[in-house]
Amino acid sequence: MIRVDAERFRLGQAFTISRGSKTEAVVLRVTVERDGFRGYGECVPYARYGESVAGVMADIAGLGEWIGRAELQAAMGPGAGRNAVDCALWDWAAKRAGRRVWELAGLEAPGAVMTAYTLSLDAPEAMEAAARANAGRPLLKIKLGTPEDMGRLEAVRRGAPKARLVVDANEGWTAEIYADLAPHLLRLGVELVEQPLPVGADEVLAHMARPLPVCADESCHDRASLVGLKGRYDMVNIKLDKAGGLTEALALRDAALSQGFGVMVGCMVGTSLAMAPAVLLAQGAALTDLDGPLLLAEDRANPLRYDSQGVHPPEAALWG
Repeated sequence: MIRVDAERFRLGQAFTISRGSKTEAVVLRVTVERDGFRGYGECVPYARYGESVAGVMADIAGLGEWIGRAELQAAMGPGAGRNAVDCALWDWAAKRAGRRVWELAGLEAPGAVMTAYTLSLDAPEAMEAAARANAGRPLLKIKLGTPEDMGRLEAVRRGAPKARLVVDANEGWTAEIYADLAPHLLRLGVELVEQPLPVGADEVLAHMARPLPVCADESCHDRASLVGLKGRYDMVNIKLDKAGGLTEALALRDAALSQGFGVMVGCMVGTSLAMAPAVLLAQGAALTDLDGPLLLAEDRANPLRYDSQGVHPPEAALWG
């Protein structure tokens, strides 16, 4: 049996990027059941990739009563729907075997991973206040992506003078804006810039100086994406919802590393159930951004644990 349910989780406050704002996370939870065992997975359909809640639910319903992980890779393309089903099947297999997912996948036992905490796009004074409130966090990720971002950068650095900083433009800049901002990113100690230019306009990165690492997010989905990223990007942001599940994400990670890309592991805004498989993926990553549950006003039972060491691997009661 494969069942999919839509659920809503309130955010702690409005979350804004260059494409818009939201005050709740609408997620899909997939349940697979067979032989007396149930597995769970979660995804976040993303309009930027042509996905909708109704459309993804229909795609999952079209799988029928059961499907294996290998067959799933061919039956559905990369994206949110395949992710939720794939992760649910991993969870089911672990419960059926009485083992943890990392054992089934041949991975080493995971540990805690330091994660970025995201500051959403806002007026400079609001972003400075948010940075000051989170100045004790070791790594902050700043959402930008407008022509007026210089003031926001300065404000965040004032608010958190000692924090490590990464920037995510979400395709919001032009080549000219990025070229103007790049020296200031370096001056302010920014370590990485994520997806500065729109997909389809990022070929210019191959001909621009990259004074700090540039990470592909919207330009990287699965292994097929990598060939178009060479010479343009230094790192790739692997997200389960883009790759279409843990199965492809693990293969993408290995392929990216073998081709010389650094690896970042990111997320959509979802619950601990969505982040749990990504904690396994993030082991050894150069940078991790799995703060989705920290942005919520409410989370699932048996949530992931976050502390000064970062995000800890899931308990079996949550996933895996």
